[in-house]
Amino acid sequence: METMTQPNPYQLDESPNPYEPLRAAAPTPEYDSPQPSESPDLSTLPPPTPPTPPTPTPPAYDLTHPAVEIVGLHKSFGDKHAVDNLTMAVPSGCMFGFVGPNGAGKTTTLSMVTGLLRPDYGTIRLLDFDVWEHPVAAKALIGVLPDGLRLFDRLSGLEMLQLSAELHGISPQVAHERAQQLLEALDLAKDADIMVADYSAGMTKKIGLACALVHNPKLLILDEPFEAVDPVSGQVIREILRQFVAAGGTVIMSSHVMELVETLCDVVGVIAAGHLLAAGPLESVRAGKSLQDRFVELVGGRDLDGEGLSWLGQGH
Repeated sequence: METMTQPNPYQLDESPNPYEPLRAAAPTPEYDSPQPSESPDLSTLPPPTPPTPPTPTPPAYDLTHPAVEIVGLHKSFGDKHAVDNLTMAVPSGCMFGFVGPNGAGKTTTLSMVTGLLRPDYGTIRLLDFDVWEHPVAAKALIGVLPDGLRLFDRLSGLEMLQLSAELHGISPQVAHERAQQLLEALDLAKDADIMVADYSAGMTKKIGLACALVHNPKLLILDEPFEAVDPVSGQVIREILRQFVAAGGTVIMSSHVMELVETLCDVVGVIAAGHLLAAGPLESVRAGKSLQDRFVELVGGRDLDGEGLSWLGQGH
């Protein structure tokens, strides 16, 4: 009987390697022998570069549901176009600074927004209501401090506030409580029983602001609210407005003081000759400059040539 030889699976294959010539032709890499490491001289190294602080993200400019929407607004007085085809929107829940030079159309625009002045044409919506189609519903949402405010100045400050609250449907008891609180906050408590006719310009401005706030509106429209107000009262007003916005309200305020707008407002609109020149988040409108410089650039500031008033100061 013939015995069959089984192949050994573990037997090495001694046939020629076809890749051997290629491996033999490949150059053998040379390596530098390791050198002893030396400690670096730290005194010669440049100082570390401080990390760049992150660029602040401007507040959102969400216009999906604006507090105020103006489209194609126009108002003329004779041959003067005070507001000329103005289109603008104000986001909800922001402090909006409305700035422009004298005669730019700020007060005229705000007067039409609040329903105090009828436009020649154009539309204005306050939240969900057209100002002229639904005037009662629209005005119920806003508190207004207009320019040149006329008050019932034969009433005392307390009576003026109570009347304003009750005209908005607030009960006499709640009206009295809110009036007392506002008078205290605005440092008018000691003058609560004095007739408004005897108030100073600053006190009159503060009582007007209190009338705009007493019914807790959703939108505040203020024309120069800090004019004639002392610095201490001004700081109190700032805190009241910040608290109002933090709670979800919207403030539109006009001012000629760029520093005030820059420190208080997060959204800005610039108007000149009845036209809107820029609008958006403060950082976007400033474009890397101070608001004062950017404002002058936008509205076309002018410099004296040095000769027009050359007589000033001579002969003193």
